[in-house]
Amino acid sequence: MTAKHKALIKAEHYNEALRYMDNAKKTLKKAGKIDGIFQDKKYVKTACGIAYNALLLALDGYLGLRGVEIPKGRHKSIEFYKTNISAADRKVTGYLHDAYEILHLSGYYDGLQTEKTIKLGFELANGIIETIKPTAADLKNLN
Repeated sequence: MTAKHKALIKAEHYNEALRYMDNAKKTLKKAGKIDGIFQDKKYVKTACGIAYNALLLALDGYLGLRGVEIPKGRHKSIEFYKTNISAADRKVTGYLHDAYEILHLSGYYDGLQTEKTIKLGFELANGIIETIKPTAADLKNLN
């Protein structure tokens, strides 16, 4: 894989993941909050789902950069990500595990409404996204 191709993968996945996170933050604001509890579960669930998808986009880029073939199709199991990420990076594995629990299971499925917990899930997703942030050298290779 050429340096230009790697830089392109990083840029595309990073920018798209950031766009999703921006949408998730805007959606979460619609939930309103009182005393650290989000008030509208629908918006919290939607925001968590969007943030979770953002981290999956970043992980697709992360794995692609390491030569892992990403299965085609709409649904990849969490086990696919956990198995392939654990072979590459412990820190990202930990972020993935906790972000999955908070954003996907507790936030999206169960409708958890505690601001501190949801905020932690968003921070973990951002931590994963940052692993594919293009460097200055990457940006130079795009030109």
